[in-house]
Amino acid sequence: MKNAEKILEEHPFLEGLDPEKLKIIASCAREVSFESGHMIYNEGDEADHFLLILNGKAAIEVFGGQRGSFTIQTVGPGDVLGWSWLFPPFQRRFDARALEPTRAIALDGKFLREKAEEDHNLGYELLKRFSKIVVERLQATRLQLLDIYGK
Repeated sequence: MKNAEKILEEHPFLEGLDPEKLKIIASCAREVSFESGHMIYNEGDEADHFLLILNGKAAIEVFGGQRGSFTIQTVGPGDVLGWSWLFPPFQRRFDARALEPTRAIALDGKFLREKAEEDHNLGYELLKRFSKIVVERLQATRLQLLDIYGK
């Protein structure tokens, strides 16, 4: 992908990352786009990549039985979509749907897991950054549950 390093360097998720590590990440980058309403992925799908959102918005959703699907969190430019690629069993834990036309950079999770095993500093950097996202998603889920059950 042309200018992948420049695009990645400017994304808030990768801010301050060592240029050599950025090159590794850029080597598995590809641009993707989704139309409004498109299911980006479904819970249970194989988690083989994650997305750095460049523009547009996506909803992270969970299916709630008789309630149907409801949004846990909305992500947009500067956000990351998908952390399940990093944690076994490497399956999606939520649904994701484009709320409007959305453009993103997809990064190959399997490739990055392999590189993180080879370079533990890269692995640590990714783990620190993704741990923050996991905590944010858990907090968003907690708030949604409190709202649903009126507590």
